[in-house]
Amino acid sequence: MARRNRTDRRTADNSGAVASPHVKRRLPYFNPLDDAELQQIEDHVDWMIENVGVAFRDDPVALDIWRKAGITPGGEHGDLIKADAQWIRSLVAKAPQSFTQVARNPERSVTIGAGNQIFAPIYGAPFVRDLEGGRRYATFADFEKLVKLTYMHPHLHHGGLVIAEPTDIPVSKRHLDMVLAHMTLSDKPHLGAITEKSRAQDSVDMIEVLFGKEVMDAHADEGRVCIMANVNTNSPLLVDRVVTEAIQVYSGRGQAMIVTPFILTGAMGPVSTAASVAQAMTEVMMTCAFSQLVREGAPFVMGNFLSSMSLKSGAPTFGMPEPVMSNYAIGQLARRLGLPLRCGGSLTASKIEDAQAAYESADSMHSTMLAGSNYTLHAAGWLEGGLATGFEKLIMDADRLGSYQKVLDHALVIDENTLAKDAYAEVAPGGHFLGSSHTMRNYQTAFYEPALSNSENVESWEEAGSLDMRQRAFAKWNDMLEQYQAPALDEGIREALHDYVARRKSDLPDAWY
Repeated sequence: MARRNRTDRRTADNSGAVASPHVKRRLPYFNPLDDAELQQIEDHVDWMIENVGVAFRDDPVALDIWRKAGITPGGEHGDLIKADAQWIRSLVAKAPQSFTQVARNPERSVTIGAGNQIFAPIYGAPFVRDLEGGRRYATFADFEKLVKLTYMHPHLHHGGLVIAEPTDIPVSKRHLDMVLAHMTLSDKPHLGAITEKSRAQDSVDMIEVLFGKEVMDAHADEGRVCIMANVNTNSPLLVDRVVTEAIQVYSGRGQAMIVTPFILTGAMGPVSTAASVAQAMTEVMMTCAFSQLVREGAPFVMGNFLSSMSLKSGAPTFGMPEPVMSNYAIGQLARRLGLPLRCGGSLTASKIEDAQAAYESADSMHSTMLAGSNYTLHAAGWLEGGLATGFEKLIMDADRLGSYQKVLDHALVIDENTLAKDAYAEVAPGGHFLGSSHTMRNYQTAFYEPALSNSENVESWEEAGSLDMRQRAFAKWNDMLEQYQAPALDEGIREALHDYVARRKSDLPDAWY
């Protein structure tokens, strides 16, 4: 996908009319571990694969897939998979190092891997918070607003899926409304449901309605996908039916899977960061190998969500040194393994958009950027350890993502223009460059200007109402929603999607679990 020039990026508004490309990284990765240290971790991963194993529980079909590959499940429950580590690595090598997720608007398609970085919003919070409504259970009306804001913001490249849980819709049916909303209110790529096999199948069936079966098959045959799904292992070392059935549905159809171990060190993994990193690698490699047994060449993203915790209260902590270092380590290991990476985000334990949220989110997101996360879920909107989606936080985080994009795209351009020889011919010693020809040529693109930051003098700030950033973000997202216009969609496709949802809802009982 062609990158827009810097002028396009600076002048793009939030109307949603201008496509938001993924970031083509030019900044070098931060690689703190040397080859010997990386090899030591990899040797430990191989030891775990061969001697400890990973349980694939509650899915007889998954165990049969392993048996057909020559593996006999063992352990107390007859579901523990151990295998030759080099064979597992050979299976992992069949997954592509990069792939494209096609959006219904081709200009918004994203390439995951190969040095690209994609930012997506928070996923899975049951609560929302904003300055006017406070903290509350999320409704479908909240969800629709968040989909629209994500669609409109140029620094969010991907829609994710559960930007907040619409708790006013039965669990058995809400996946249909969420997927439909992403397909009709936005034209950015998005994820599908995973919580139950039929819900995963509904997501794949709906994307087939959106794209057409022949088009979807053609994309899959050429290594492109129309939908991805994100699922967590049940750490430590347990892959449950939700994971294996999602892989069977998505990978089996040639679509992409993100599998992410969720590890709080000291609880779902050893208290030492190195051991938890190795455990995460073990879980990912075993699930990736399984995906390749389901369909060779199916795209797979290696996920990592490793956080520290308070050993006094058990609460997760974010932006701390240990998860920051785990991001760097997992980035190096992913590149050696040859898999695209998902990690990090703008994470915080804070309940509101305060100084704690700013510090923790910045440390977490900065390490995410330097580590080389190819797909970053939770890049914007995360509050309260992931329990709440903040409307203001979404806009504040996304505003900062623009600065990361410029850094990743190598903000220090060195050429004849940027070295500015002609400017020194105009400006004498002790003078200023404000009116020079060089400044006038470059002033529109010289610096990144965050939309929400206020750099005026205190008098101007007070005259404008002394608004802090939360208040400015509140005004911003409300103004964006007033300007929202839905992207065009063929009416025949829209009708077919609504018909599918109505038919499936009539087949499903209301269930709240």
